[in-house]
Amino acid sequence: MEWQIWFAGILFLIIYAFIISEKIHRTILALCGAALLVLLGVLHQHEAVNYIDFNTIGLLFGMMVIVGITRKSGVFEYVAIKAARSTGGDPVKIMIALAAVTAVASAFLDNVTTVLLVVPVTISICKALEINPVPIFIAEIMSSNIGGTATLIGDPPNIMIGSATGLGFMDFVTNLTPVIIVIFIVTVLLLKVIFRKGLQTSEENKARLMAMDPNEAIEDMPLLKKSLAVVGLVILGFVSHQYLGLESATIAIAGAAFLMLIARQAPEEVLLSVEWDTLFFFIGLFILVGGLEKVGIIEGMAREAVKITQGNVTLTAMLILWFSAIASAFIDNIPFVATFIPLIQEMGQIGHMNIAPLWWALSLGACLGGNGTIIGASANVIVSGIAAREGHPITFIGYMKIAFPLMLVSIAIAMVYLLLFFV
Repeated sequence: MEWQIWFAGILFLIIYAFIISEKIHRTILALCGAALLVLLGVLHQHEAVNYIDFNTIGLLFGMMVIVGITRKSGVFEYVAIKAARSTGGDPVKIMIALAAVTAVASAFLDNVTTVLLVVPVTISICKALEINPVPIFIAEIMSSNIGGTATLIGDPPNIMIGSATGLGFMDFVTNLTPVIIVIFIVTVLLLKVIFRKGLQTSEENKARLMAMDPNEAIEDMPLLKKSLAVVGLVILGFVSHQYLGLESATIAIAGAAFLMLIARQAPEEVLLSVEWDTLFFFIGLFILVGGLEKVGIIEGMAREAVKITQGNVTLTAMLILWFSAIASAFIDNIPFVATFIPLIQEMGQIGHMNIAPLWWALSLGACLGGNGTIIGASANVIVSGIAAREGHPITFIGYMKIAFPLMLVSIAIAMVYLLLFFV
C-alpha cells in the first residue's frame, strides 16, 4: 500500500534526524521506530525478527563479554605503560606508540572499549610529563577508527558488511589491512608534524615516567593467562571460521562462554559489562531498514543509483567511498551502513555488476570517515567527554581543523588503492 511506503520512509528520516540531534538516546529512537512499524502493520512480527542480523548481534555480544573479563586483569594498562616507557619518555614518540597500541587493539576490540582502556593511562602519562594530553587524544581517536577498519571485528560497519555478504575474517585482513597500514603511517607522520612543537617536556618529567612500573598494572595474573589463551583461540577461530563452516558469532559466543567457565566469573557481573544499549540499537535499526526494504524504497534507490552511474563499477565505487566518508563524518556510520548494505545488494541484482569492490569502498569510507569530526564515531564522543571532565576540552572546530583534512588524505589513499587493485 502506498501509505506504507510514505510512512516507512518518513519514519526513517525522522528517526535519523533525532539520532543526529542526540536529543533522545539512539537506542530508544530505534526501538520506538521498529515498534511503530510492527504496530501499524508495515511489518508482521515474524518479518521484523527475520530482518534482525543475529550474526552481528552475537559477534558483538561475545566480544563484549570477552573484553569485559579480560580488562579485569589489567593487561591493557600494562601494554600502554610498557609502550610509553619504550620511548624513553619522549612525548612525540609516546604519541606514536600509544597511537600504534590503539590501532592494533581496535583491530580486535571495538573502538569504544579500546579508548576507554587507553585514555585513562594516557592521562596518567601526560600528568607525569606535565604536557597537554589533547594531541595524544586526537591521535588515539584517529588511530582507533583507522585500526578498526582493518578487520572484520574491528568496527561495527565491518561486522555488518561481513555478516550480510558472507565475507570472512581473512577477506577483510587481506583486502583492507595493507591499505590501512599505509593510511596509519601517513596519518601518524602528519600528526607528528602538526603537534611536535606542542609536545615538549623536561628531563625530570621523563625520568618520572620511566619510574612507572607496568607490572603494577597487572591485577590478576591467573585471569590474564586464561584470558589471553581464550583470546588466542578466538582469533584463530576467526581466521579459520570460513573453512570450519562456522559463523563468526558462533566463535565469539563460544569463546565468551568458555572464558566465563574457566575464569569462574559470575554471569550477572560479566553481563553488566555488555553494552546492551548498543545491541538493542542494532536490533531496532535492522527492523527499521527492513521496513524500507519491504515497501520497496531500497530497490527504488538502487535503480536510481544504477541510472546515475550507468552500472559503471569504478564510478559507483568512488561515489560510495566519498559519499560514505563525508556522510559518516557528520552522522553515525552504523545506520548509514545499515541502509547502504541492501542498497548495494539491489544494485548488484539490477545492474548485473560485480559488487565486490563496492563492499570495500563502503567499509573504507564509512569507517575512515568517522575521523572527520568529533561526532563522527562513538569513540570520538567518548574521548571528548573524558577530555572535558579532565579540564582539556576538545572543541568541535578545533578537532575538525586537524582531523577533517587528515580524513580526506586517508580517503584519497583509499581511492588510489581501490583504483589500482579492485576497479
